[in-house]
Amino acid sequence: MKAKSKELHAKSADELNTELLDLLKAHFSLRMQHATQQLNNTSQLGKVRRDIARVRTVIREKAGAQ
Repeated sequence: MKAKSKELHAKSADELNTELLDLLKAHFSLRMQHATQQLNNTSQLGKVRRDIARVRTVIREKAGAQ
């Protein structure tokens, strides 16, 4: 679910927070799958972590602009 930076900048703060919560839930689920050895594609963990960082960066940028 790779979110591009331009798409994230177009969203409101509430939408970004919702996106962040969804990504954090997905990351938790992937971590549990990895721990129980049910995760086949481990690169998904890194992709979700980068998406989380991308969303947090945009939230911080929007907070600093106000």
